[in-house]
Amino acid sequence: MNINISSATSIITDEHFHESIAHGNQSFPFSYYYEDIWFFDFHCIDWHWHHEVEFVTVLSGTAFCLIGDERIALPQGSSIFINSGILHRFEAHESTIIPNIVFSPSVFAPEDSLIYQKYIVPILHSSLSYQIFSPKIPWQNSVTQILSSLYAHQQSASVSELHTVRLLFDIWDILFRHMDLSSSDSVLLSSRRRSARLQVMMKFIQDHFQEDISLEQIAASVSISPSSALAIFQSGIHTSPVAYLIQYRLSCAARLLSTTKNPVSSIAEETGFSSSGYFCRKFKERYHMSPNSYRKQMNALL
Repeated sequence: MNINISSATSIITDEHFHESIAHGNQSFPFSYYYEDIWFFDFHCIDWHWHHEVEFVTVLSGTAFCLIGDERIALPQGSSIFINSGILHRFEAHESTIIPNIVFSPSVFAPEDSLIYQKYIVPILHSSLSYQIFSPKIPWQNSVTQILSSLYAHQQSASVSELHTVRLLFDIWDILFRHMDLSSSDSVLLSSRRRSARLQVMMKFIQDHFQEDISLEQIAASVSISPSSALAIFQSGIHTSPVAYLIQYRLSCAARLLSTTKNPVSSIAEETGFSSSGYFCRKFKERYHMSPNSYRKQMNALL
């Protein structure tokens, strides 16, 4: 059984924001996590997606979940289901504990089985991106209560895969019976096209961040207009292409500050900034300290 009392400070993804960590293993693709969003870099679990589905409960504090163009407030006691392949991010303004499970629906049955095709696929292939569970709505509260039992079981001394799957079946049965699973192929296709374009533009920025690239060039990488590129970035990750470019440059610069002795001016030029003064100003806006102070702080941790 995979139980993780998390001490993570960041989430690891590839260039397409696919989370790199394996959740469970091939024989039992299930993991339980007990995390505090506040301990992650910038108090957020940054943009990522995974093929597995995810259930998250807010044990204390208020979590903010960003999905598409929505910013969903999740108060203490509420839970959320996030479907397979959905790009999402969690934020918090204070210590916010979120026990959560991430698992492949293949724990229920083989993908070519009747159970999987009849009860799993309709949810995975629906237009449902997420579902919130409120304690005030009886069927949703039932899901939250089962999730609480499931979390408690993961922390028990006699944790059992069989009991875990039984509880997962109970949750999935409720979800299947109460969800509007009418899928719209056109909606799904449009959503996936936007997501694919977003990922291609992000990859273009990551490949060319050292260059003087423009919004027009970013949009041209997927053959759309600059206004369409702005809309896709805003709905997908709540920022503009240029703001994402600057953010990516700063994260690369932070890495160089902590791993090299290169001068600040050299790092500014290497990461695509037009001047060291502009770089220092933007760096301080994001990290709330100067590049030199950041370097000293990181070196002190080694």
